[in-house]
Amino acid sequence: MNRLLRAPSAGLLLAVFAAALMGIGIYRGEMAVVLEKAVNLCMECVGIG
Repeated sequence: MNRLLRAPSAGLLLAVFAAALMGIGIYRGEMAVVLEKAVNLCMECVGIG
């Protein structure tokens, strides 16, 4: 397993896969949901919301 992850092509493949999943999430509108939850959490911690 370690030898597989040390190969340069494995790292590139993993980076491409991660970028594709991030693109799918942004396309589906999940970025706005995560940002809204983060803002609400911050407001609760500060005590404003």
